Amino acid sequence: MKRIIYSLFVLSALVVSSCTTPKTLSQQYPKMYEEKPLTIAIMPPINQTTHAEAKDFFYTTMYMPLCEKGYYVYSPYLTMEMFQQESAYDAEMFLEADLTPFRNVLGTDAAMFTIIKNWQRVNISGKLTVQIEYVLRSTKTGETLYNREGQITVDTSINSGVGGFGALVDLVATAVNTAMTDKVVAGRKCNVFVLSDMPAGKYSPLYEQDMNNPAGKKFIKAVVK
Repeated sequence: MKRIIYSLFVLSALVVSSCTTPKTLSQQYPKMYEEKPLTIAIMPPINQTTHAEAKDFFYTTMYMPLCEKGYYVYSPYLTMEMFQQESAYDAEMFLEADLTPFRNVLGTDAAMFTIIKNWQRVNISGKLTVQIEYVLRSTKTGETLYNREGQITVDTSINSGVGGFGALVDLVATAVNTAMTDKVVAGRKCNVFVLSDMPAGKYSPLYEQDMNNPAGKKFIKAVVK
């Protein structure tokens, strides 16, 4: 009986251990290390919100974080002009379609799709919230190389610690501060958080050195200042 109890204890410990051991980047994103994309084209964001301006605002935030990750990123201004001329502004049509034309025309190895699921600003509470899903697809094989989603809330509230009339002043100041905050701030912060575990590209000193780094959760949620 004691042997059975001991065996069950060891088995449960192994199960718990396997469940809590985080995946490495190479385990979570094996296709990134297999295909080794060097160049990325940023597709126009897919906007699922009622804020029409979110698409253009967010598009401008994608260039720098991908460059900093070590990838050659095609100029978003030039590619956007081409997308509009070629009727490719609605990226929804290509999210699951053949991407060979983009490889043939641009020579890009991969296309980064972003899906804006929430873009909300509440002035009174001082909150800017965005929820974005990132999907990097190979233009060669059509495979999804990287996929992660984040819901990031930027807290712009002001609290002087003074009660009474001071609290009312804080409320007004918070509303003004939130209203004046650049609309792309939350998008930029979302990029930083979500793309933090994207495997490094060739132009990064971490290229092929981060394979055993722990990967983050596929969905990340955070409140930042």
